[in-house]
Amino acid sequence: MTKRSEAKYKIDRRMGQNIWGRPKSPVNRREYGPGQHGQRRKGKLSDFGVQLRAKQKLKGYYANISERQFHGIYVEASRLKGDTGENLIGLLERRLDAVVYRAKFVSTIFAARQFINHGHVKVNGRKVNISSYQLKVGDVVEVKEASKQLAHVLEASQLPERDTPDYLEVDHGKMTAKYIRIPNLSDVPFPVQMEPHLVVEFYSR
Repeated sequence: MTKRSEAKYKIDRRMGQNIWGRPKSPVNRREYGPGQHGQRRKGKLSDFGVQLRAKQKLKGYYANISERQFHGIYVEASRLKGDTGENLIGLLERRLDAVVYRAKFVSTIFAARQFINHGHVKVNGRKVNISSYQLKVGDVVEVKEASKQLAHVLEASQLPERDTPDYLEVDHGKMTAKYIRIPNLSDVPFPVQMEPHLVVEFYSR
């Protein structure tokens, strides 16, 4: 399991954006960064700074994946045919924690990782407790029977601030989600603009 090294709200404030679109994000009240120097005027970022910020934002969005793991996903994306940036998003959206979050079985991507690690999720009828597990088209993700009535699971499915994307076929009655297709960048409901092409530029320097 990847250790989360900083509070998720600090990621929002460091980026200066509400990257998960949450009503409780502190960015809704204070747009400056965390810490005693957070309110200092920020200078214009260099090209490297812009690329680094894009990488940090995308990496942070997916439960603050470790640098080693995120770079590994980039390397895999660069080996696939087609646009590397689109491939990167496709691989990130194939992660089991991303699908559990998108299906609204839990309220946050961080909760999705914990939910999976604690053994509440099945893939094609078999328990999977690895949040980075890569799904294939046609795979069915299901909340374990004993976990379907957990209060936070029922609450998450009713969250109004986000919808389930059309590359998943979700049944909240049965608590199942079928992975229909690998999405493009334009298909993914990011609350803020993600720039995977800048991440590719960062790693290909």
